[in-house]
Formats: sequence, C-alpha cells, structure tokens
Amino acid sequence: MTNRLKDMTMNDNTITSAVIIGAGIFGVSTGLQLARRGIRVTIINDGPPANGASGRSLSWLNSARMRSEPYHRLRMAGIDRYRTLSARHPDADWLRFDGGLTWDADDERNEVDAAYRHEVSLGYDARHLAATDVTTVTPGLDASAITPQGAIFNPGEGWVDLPVLIDLLLKEFALFGGALVTDQGAARVVIEGGRAVGAETSTGGRFLTDAVVLATGPAVPKMASEAGQTIGDGTPTALLVQTKPLAHPLRAVLNTPRVAVRPAPGGTFSVDADWAADEGVKVRDDGGYEIDEAVVEALLAEASKVMEGNPQLEAASIGVGGKPIPGDGEPVLGALKAIPGYYIAFSHSGATLGLIVGELLAYEVATGAEHPMLAPFRPDRFKS
Repeated sequence: MTNRLKDMTMNDNTITSAVIIGAGIFGVSTGLQLARRGIRVTIINDGPPANGASGRSLSWLNSARMRSEPYHRLRMAGIDRYRTLSARHPDADWLRFDGGLTWDADDERNEVDAAYRHEVSLGYDARHLAATDVTTVTPGLDASAITPQGAIFNPGEGWVDLPVLIDLLLKEFALFGGALVTDQGAARVVIEGGRAVGAETSTGGRFLTDAVVLATGPAVPKMASEAGQTIGDGTPTALLVQTKPLAHPLRAVLNTPRVAVRPAPGGTFSVDADWAADEGVKVRDDGGYEIDEAVVEALLAEASKVMEGNPQLEAASIGVGGKPIPGDGEPVLGALKAIPGYYIAFSHSGATLGLIVGELLAYEVATGAEHPMLAPFRPDRFKS
C-alpha cells in the first residue's frame, strides 16, 4: 500500500451528520453511502424525488466517443458499479446491458472512424460495422438509416431508469435511518462563521449539520454563486419524450445524428435530441416552459425512422428542463475549499456517474480525505 493510500484510509473525520440538498441520483446515491457509514443524513428536495434532471435523463450508461482520460476512467468505474447492481437484480426491467449503437451524419463532421480507433486504444469494447452487418449483433433497428461510414456497436453499454433506481436507493436509505424532506419547498445552504452549517427551507425549516452536499442539478452554479463561488455553467434546456408502450424488438440504446432512442420499462421508449429542445421549447418569463407539439411529433418521427418497421410512436409524457453540463464539460465534484463543510456534485452523464459519484463523494465527506479519482474535477478549478 502506498503512503498516499495509507493517508487516505487513516484520515478519519469526525462528522456525525450531513444534509443533502437534491433528491436526484447524485444526492440520493451520496446520502445512502453516507448513511451506510453510520452518518445521520437528511435529504431535502423541493418536491418528490427525481423531479429534476434525473427524471428526464436518457440514462445511457456509457463512456463512448472521446473525452479526457480521467473522465473516461470515472465513467468506467460508474459502469462497473451498475454491473454489480445488475448482478443483484438480474431480472430487472429498469437496468439492462444490451449494448449501444451510434453513427454520425454523412458529412465532413463524421467522426465514426476516429471515435472507433480512440475507443479501441482505450480497450473500450467497440465494433465498427457496415450497415448490412449491424442487425447481426443487435435487433430492432432500420439499417437503411445508417450512413455509409457505418456505425459503432458497443456491446458493454446499457441503460437505467433513474426514477426506479432512486426509489430503490431511498428504500435502503430509510432502513439506515435516513430522513427525506419533500414538503418544505426549496432549500438553501446556511453559512455561518465562514463554513457551511446546514440548510434552510423556504418555509423556515432549519437543519443544522456537519456537512452539506449541494446536488441540485442545473441549479448548482446559481446556488453556489450565492455564496460567492463560481462554477462554470454550460447547462442547456433538454426535452425528453416518453412513448406509450409498444411491442418492438429494439434493445440497444441508439445515438444517431437526429435522435437518441433507448428502451424503457414496460415496453416504452425514451427519445431525445438537442435540436428538438432548441426548436421546440420556449422558456417563459416566469421560468416555465412552452412546448411546440409539432416539434415533439417531428422528434417521434425521427425515432421511428431508425427503428425496425418504422412504428407509429405516441407520446405518453414529456419532460423539459435544464440538462446539467459544467462550463468545461467535465464533472464538478468535491469540496468548496473556501467554505469548509460545503460539497458540490454537478455533472453531465448523471446516470453513468450516479453510483460511483455517490460512493466517492461520501468517502470524502465522511473521512475528510480527497479521493485521487476526483482530483481533476475539483470545483476550485473555476477560480481563475
């Protein structure tokens, strides 16, 4: 064991309680991990669990394409934790590893070959296939939609239904004595004497504690700024359409030039695309949203084009809101050094990272040590 790891494991913090603001996957995962360590945890949310970004996430479990090596390693650790969970729930219809398939548009921006070579260089399980060969490895798609450059099939990828997972984690959280508060409105971090000492809700509820974790998805940068802290913010608006049930053989997650499609529990499908959010969602002055139904229908039509038989898809529900993306695209995880007791969890790929972030962030909160896997993702990098 290296001296560094000795320091990590022997640095014992004395916190006995923690408050988590946000009951999405980061908040609930972190809260459960802390509760497992014997820490008294309260999770505060401005409504039911998963009512924010976690409830409208495509939830594709992957580390496909190109990103920094530390981010790739973190995502792979995240997928590993889901495989462990899948082994405990082998028949779950809310967590599947049936692969992912991606292809690019037929133009100068097509990076399928470069992405494939990059994935192979990392040891990421990838197959570069012509359209005629794709149906031999995964069912349910219309191969005629694949561009001449071919597609990448990643057999180790999967998907999770985050609201179901969050409910499962909360049940275990309650068994460890964790408290969930959802009836006191929005919360803010309370800072006294230069450190985070708890949270206060809009109805006046006050929860004093040893450490506070801010995990409010797209609201994190604004809430951190109220304490004078800068978190780079690239959050766009996202639109996710959930279809009505449909008997269809598609099993892999599809990420295509015009639409992303993933299977979901009960024979439904989750569908999204950046262009649909850009064209179909208008933010009102009061912060609410107006959704263009014609754009929703166009999005479902694009999904139909990539699915075998080009089925008629109908919307059952529509989720809209901010998609948490830090300004530099990399996760923001760990302590705000300027404010002792104040921790941040803010990232894209919340589904892929959900379990591992909860584990590593809880380790840091509980022990006071810094985990080396989170070193590149510290909030303080935005100071400059």
